Amino acid sequence: MTSAPENHQNPADALPKSWDPSAVEDELYQGWVDAGYFAADPSSDKPGYSIVLPPPNVTGSLHMGHALDHTLMDALSRRRRMQGYEVLWLPGMDHAGIATQTVVEKQLAVDGKTKEDFGRELFVEKVWDWKRESGGTIQGQMRRIGDGVDWSRDRFTMDEGLSRAVQTMFKRLYDDGLIYRAERLVNWSPVLQTAISDIEVKFEEVEGELVSLRYGSLDDDEPHVIVATTRVETMLGDTAVAVHPDDERYKHLVGTTLEHPLTGRRIPVIADEYVDPEFGTGAVKITPAHDPNDFEMGVRHNLPMPTIMDKAGRIADTGTPFDGMDRFEARVRVREALAEQGRVVAEKRPYLHSVGHSERSGETIEPRLSMQWWVKVDALAKAAGDAVRNGDTVIHPASQEPRWFAWVDDMHDWCISRQLWWGHRIPIWYGPDGEVACFGPDETAPEGWEQDPDVLDTWFSSGLWPFSTMGWPDKTPELEKFYPTSVLVTGYDILFFWVARMMMFGLYVANDEAITAGGKSGVQVPFKDLFLHGLVRDQFGKKMSKSRGNGIDPLDWVERYGADALRFTLARGANPGSDLAVGEDHAQSSRNFANKLFNATKFALMNGAVVTELPARAALTDADRW
Repeated sequence: MTSAPENHQNPADALPKSWDPSAVEDELYQGWVDAGYFAADPSSDKPGYSIVLPPPNVTGSLHMGHALDHTLMDALSRRRRMQGYEVLWLPGMDHAGIATQTVVEKQLAVDGKTKEDFGRELFVEKVWDWKRESGGTIQGQMRRIGDGVDWSRDRFTMDEGLSRAVQTMFKRLYDDGLIYRAERLVNWSPVLQTAISDIEVKFEEVEGELVSLRYGSLDDDEPHVIVATTRVETMLGDTAVAVHPDDERYKHLVGTTLEHPLTGRRIPVIADEYVDPEFGTGAVKITPAHDPNDFEMGVRHNLPMPTIMDKAGRIADTGTPFDGMDRFEARVRVREALAEQGRVVAEKRPYLHSVGHSERSGETIEPRLSMQWWVKVDALAKAAGDAVRNGDTVIHPASQEPRWFAWVDDMHDWCISRQLWWGHRIPIWYGPDGEVACFGPDETAPEGWEQDPDVLDTWFSSGLWPFSTMGWPDKTPELEKFYPTSVLVTGYDILFFWVARMMMFGLYVANDEAITAGGKSGVQVPFKDLFLHGLVRDQFGKKMSKSRGNGIDPLDWVERYGADALRFTLARGANPGSDLAVGEDHAQSSRNFANKLFNATKFALMNGAVVTELPARAALTDADRW
């Protein structure tokens, strides 16, 4: 420090009387971007340090979880820059298949139109139009909070380069026998008419009914079984009644058949250890095509699996008077028909139970047997587990490791197909004579062949994010300099849905020449350190939600208190793996702290604390260096 030069205006005089962040933040940020402070140079001699931004949905806007995530990543990035690293913090957006298609379909519905009125090609072009005009709100909000990302490398999961990476990955997995097509049970949305992922299913406690009904004879002295169900309409698809093999009450019935009350079919009584003899009557109805546990039992016992609902959730192909009815209407009519026969033994209404709902459309999810594309995950998931066990990737805090192992050590094959028009089209083609072939990005299908109509689950493309954004499958300077990435910062709530998929894909391509260029050796993971933070909750510790009305818009705090106050509030309360409660008082306190820093700086400048030349790093004290 030196004293202020004589006859020159004191720098403190140029400062306002009080700190007003809204007057300077936008200009400051744009100045940093224009000066290239956040740009990463892969040809630099500095050691590389890289973080990829978890890509937010193109339909989304910044919420407090994003703000926490971004604050932590920005702090890590800026610190490494000051320590002499070449830092890449890479931004981007996810195309968000279901969410984006739903937004555009709702806009069409205002004019009484559907996507079918336009056809696939024109509808997809309309989605691209929406993306160009309205998508990416979050990017402007990121600038408002000061994210130090390299905007020159901004990526989108459906841009040309990432689409090429997706096709390449699909073909490699397919050629290696890790992608297959099969009829399995999925989460089905009757409104969207597509399979959806587990993360898009939200379970809610709802009031329903528990109906106990009687299979077999109405004579108590003749063979019969009483079962209970909350979805009585699904009994139209029952193909067995199951009991525990050690249950003495039913041993005489195992191996016999009972007449289905409404279809006339004869269905067997089977013994399976899955059945809990202590629950209810100890007997359960089995509907393999409409219940996950029943499906597994159906596979074990080679049961028929008739699908009794169409894609819109209407009863179909049962040969009963209920065909054509909506599932909820059928629930009432089936119960009434059974009651007329004297088969309804008991009804419990209301009956509170947990029911899955579509996050996007709100309706009750229907487990449904459907022909879909799947990734065989056994070997991939084992590699993801071993990478953490062996210390190749370190999870912070370590207390989150059991969650990781619980997911990857018991992972089921992954349904990757969606019955949508917006997304990466599955690169499978069908020939006129029944041929099936997968074509990569540099290949062309023969004339007359038709492409599979489904698109890929959004998590497939986002699972490639750490390396597809840097140019894979090509050899690029970015991959050489910045891959594997140094650290991943994200919420523990998407540990399975996103993080596990990145780990599986990253390890799968680890021996690819494009990734291992430069003589790197050993197990190569997509990120070396995984930092998991918790959810941001309100000041009372309750989860923020629209229904509760307790959500906080981070941009509102930026407007009133400044970006520094927002970031400081989140940073000082963040504990790895733990949820964070914040409220208005915290933001006001952080603003007051920023005011103190401003006033202290102004006081120092008024009293001659002017920096004319920074001292050499080696000359700094430990405190100054910190």
